[in-house]
Amino acid sequence: MTKIRINRAIVAALILLLIQTAVVPWLIPSAWSGRLLIHFSFIMTVFVALLGGRHRAFLFGLGFGLLEDMLFYGHMIGPYAFGMALIGYLIGLAFDRRLNTLAFVLLLTGVGSGLLDMLVYFIYKLFSLTHLGASFVFYWQVLPTLLLHMLVALALYLPSRRFLVRHIASRSEEAEGV
Repeated sequence: MTKIRINRAIVAALILLLIQTAVVPWLIPSAWSGRLLIHFSFIMTVFVALLGGRHRAFLFGLGFGLLEDMLFYGHMIGPYAFGMALIGYLIGLAFDRRLNTLAFVLLLTGVGSGLLDMLVYFIYKLFSLTHLGASFVFYWQVLPTLLLHMLVALALYLPSRRFLVRHIASRSEEAEGV
Protein backbone atom coordinates (compact mmCIF):
# COMPACT_ATOMS: atom_id res chain seq x y z
CA MET A 1 0.00 0.00 0.00
CA THR A 2 1.30 3.47 -0.82
CA LYS A 3 0.58 6.96 0.41
CA ILE A 4 1.74 10.27 -1.04
CA ARG A 5 3.84 12.69 0.97
CA ILE A 6 1.98 15.92 0.18
CA ASN A 7 4.51 18.11 2.01
CA ARG A 8 7.23 16.84 -0.30
CA ALA A 9 4.98 17.44 -3.31
CA ILE A 10 4.50 21.07 -2.27
CA VAL A 11 8.24 21.58 -1.78
CA ALA A 12 8.98 19.91 -5.13
CA ALA A 13 6.40 22.09 -6.88
CA LEU A 14 7.88 25.23 -5.33
CA ILE A 15 11.36 24.21 -6.47
CA LEU A 16 10.03 23.48 -9.96
CA LEU A 17 8.29 26.86 -9.95
CA LEU A 18 11.62 28.52 -9.15
CA ILE A 19 13.28 26.59 -11.96
CA GLN A 20 10.43 27.58 -14.27
CA THR A 21 10.92 31.25 -13.53
CA ALA A 22 14.71 31.45 -13.17
CA VAL A 23 16.27 28.81 -15.43
CA VAL A 24 13.82 27.94 -18.21
CA PRO A 25 13.64 31.46 -19.74
CA TRP A 26 17.39 31.23 -20.34
CA LEU A 27 17.02 27.86 -22.07
CA ILE A 28 14.17 28.73 -24.43
CA PRO A 29 15.11 30.78 -27.49
CA SER A 30 13.43 34.17 -27.64
CA ALA A 31 11.58 33.23 -30.84
CA TRP A 32 9.88 30.37 -28.95
CA SER A 33 9.11 32.24 -25.73
CA GLY A 34 5.58 33.09 -26.90
CA ARG A 35 4.89 29.54 -28.01
CA LEU A 36 5.88 27.48 -24.99
CA LEU A 37 3.78 28.01 -21.88
CA ILE A 38 5.58 25.78 -19.42
CA HIS A 39 3.73 24.83 -16.23
CA PHE A 40 5.86 22.55 -14.06
CA SER A 41 3.36 22.88 -11.23
CA PHE A 42 0.70 21.43 -13.54
CA ILE A 43 2.89 18.36 -14.07
CA MET A 44 3.17 18.02 -10.30
CA THR A 45 -0.63 18.36 -10.08
CA VAL A 46 -0.92 15.41 -12.47
CA PHE A 47 1.48 13.40 -10.31
CA VAL A 48 -0.49 14.28 -7.17
CA ALA A 49 -3.70 13.22 -8.94
CA LEU A 50 -2.16 9.90 -9.91
CA LEU A 51 -0.48 9.15 -6.60
CA GLY A 52 -2.65 10.94 -4.04
CA GLY A 53 -6.18 11.06 -5.38
CA ARG A 54 -8.56 13.58 -6.87
CA HIS A 55 -9.28 15.67 -3.78
CA ARG A 56 -5.64 16.37 -3.03
CA ALA A 57 -5.02 17.11 -6.71
CA PHE A 58 -7.94 19.54 -6.73
CA LEU A 59 -6.56 21.52 -3.77
CA PHE A 60 -2.99 21.27 -5.05
CA GLY A 61 -4.00 22.52 -8.50
CA LEU A 62 -6.13 25.28 -7.02
CA GLY A 63 -3.29 26.56 -4.85
CA PHE A 64 -0.55 26.42 -7.45
CA GLY A 65 -2.85 27.63 -10.21
CA LEU A 66 -3.66 30.70 -8.13
CA LEU A 67 0.03 31.21 -7.52
CA GLU A 68 0.71 31.05 -11.27
CA ASP A 69 -2.18 33.42 -11.97
CA MET A 70 -0.71 35.96 -9.57
CA LEU A 71 2.92 35.54 -10.62
CA PHE A 72 2.75 35.27 -14.38
CA TYR A 73 -0.59 36.06 -15.93
CA GLY A 74 -1.91 39.31 -14.49
CA HIS A 75 -4.73 39.74 -17.01
CA MET A 76 -7.15 37.83 -14.84
CA ILE A 77 -6.89 35.93 -11.57
CA GLY A 78 -8.46 32.51 -11.65
CA PRO A 79 -8.24 30.81 -15.06
CA TYR A 80 -5.19 28.72 -14.23
CA ALA A 81 -6.45 28.02 -10.71
CA PHE A 82 -9.79 26.85 -12.08
CA GLY A 83 -8.19 24.88 -14.91
CA MET A 84 -5.52 23.17 -12.86
CA ALA A 85 -7.98 22.29 -10.08
CA LEU A 86 -10.57 20.95 -12.52
CA ILE A 87 -8.11 18.92 -14.57
CA GLY A 88 -6.34 17.60 -11.48
CA TYR A 89 -9.70 16.43 -10.16
CA LEU A 90 -10.68 14.87 -13.50
CA ILE A 91 -7.36 13.05 -13.87
CA GLY A 92 -7.66 11.75 -10.32
CA LEU A 93 -11.22 10.65 -11.07
CA ALA A 94 -10.23 8.94 -14.33
CA PHE A 95 -7.25 7.22 -12.76
CA ASP A 96 -8.95 6.08 -9.53
CA ARG A 97 -6.20 3.69 -8.40
CA ARG A 98 -5.80 1.80 -11.66
CA LEU A 99 -2.51 0.45 -12.94
CA ASN A 100 -0.31 3.48 -13.59
CA THR A 101 1.95 2.64 -16.47
CA LEU A 102 4.30 5.26 -17.82
CA ALA A 103 2.40 5.42 -21.11
CA PHE A 104 -0.85 6.12 -19.25
CA VAL A 105 0.83 8.85 -17.20
CA LEU A 106 2.18 10.47 -20.38
CA LEU A 107 -1.22 10.22 -22.05
CA LEU A 108 -2.96 11.86 -19.09
CA THR A 109 -0.30 14.57 -18.93
CA GLY A 110 -0.66 15.35 -22.63
CA VAL A 111 -4.46 15.37 -22.61
CA GLY A 112 -4.54 17.40 -19.40
CA SER A 113 -2.04 19.93 -20.74
CA GLY A 114 -4.03 20.40 -23.93
CA LEU A 115 -7.27 20.77 -21.97
CA LEU A 116 -5.72 23.27 -19.57
CA ASP A 117 -4.37 25.52 -22.30
CA MET A 118 -7.56 25.38 -24.35
CA LEU A 119 -9.69 26.03 -21.25
CA VAL A 120 -7.62 29.09 -20.39
CA TYR A 121 -7.84 30.24 -24.02
CA PHE A 122 -11.64 29.96 -24.01
CA ILE A 123 -11.86 31.83 -20.70
CA TYR A 124 -9.70 34.61 -22.15
CA LYS A 125 -11.81 34.57 -25.32
CA LEU A 126 -14.99 34.82 -23.23
CA PHE A 127 -13.76 37.99 -21.57
CA SER A 128 -12.28 39.37 -24.84
CA LEU A 129 -8.70 39.26 -23.62
CA THR A 130 -7.54 37.55 -26.80
CA HIS A 131 -8.59 37.84 -30.40
CA LEU A 132 -6.64 34.87 -31.77
CA GLY A 133 -8.40 31.97 -33.45
CA ALA A 134 -8.70 28.61 -31.70
CA SER A 135 -6.91 26.69 -34.46
CA PHE A 136 -4.01 29.16 -34.43
CA VAL A 137 -3.69 28.91 -30.64
CA PHE A 138 -3.85 25.12 -30.79
CA TYR A 139 -1.09 24.77 -33.37
CA TRP A 140 1.02 27.70 -32.19
CA GLN A 141 0.89 27.29 -28.39
CA VAL A 142 -1.04 24.26 -27.18
CA LEU A 143 0.62 21.53 -29.26
CA PRO A 144 4.26 22.55 -28.56
CA THR A 145 3.46 23.03 -24.87
CA LEU A 146 1.71 19.65 -24.74
CA LEU A 147 4.74 17.90 -26.23
CA LEU A 148 7.11 19.68 -23.86
CA HIS A 149 4.96 18.79 -20.85
CA MET A 150 4.97 15.14 -21.91
CA LEU A 151 8.76 15.21 -22.26
CA VAL A 152 9.19 16.80 -18.82
CA ALA A 153 6.72 14.31 -17.29
CA LEU A 154 8.74 11.49 -18.84
CA ALA A 155 11.91 12.83 -17.24
CA LEU A 156 10.35 13.55 -13.84
CA TYR A 157 7.98 10.62 -13.30
CA LEU A 158 10.29 8.02 -11.80
CA PRO A 159 12.32 10.41 -9.60
CA SER A 160 9.18 12.14 -8.34
CA ARG A 161 7.45 8.85 -7.66
CA ARG A 162 10.43 7.70 -5.64
CA PHE A 163 10.50 11.04 -3.80
CA LEU A 164 6.76 11.41 -3.16
CA VAL A 165 5.50 7.92 -2.36
CA ARG A 166 5.76 6.34 1.06
CA HIS A 167 5.10 2.62 1.27
CA ILE A 168 2.91 1.49 4.13
CA ALA A 169 3.11 -2.12 5.15
CA SER A 170 -0.27 -3.83 5.25
CA ARG A 171 -1.27 -6.04 8.16
CA SER A 172 -0.50 -9.21 6.21
CA GLU A 173 3.00 -7.92 5.39
CA GLU A 174 3.55 -7.00 9.04
CA ALA A 175 2.46 -10.49 10.13
CA GLU A 176 4.89 -12.09 7.68
CA GLY A 177 7.75 -9.90 8.91
CA VAL A 178 7.24 -10.85 12.57
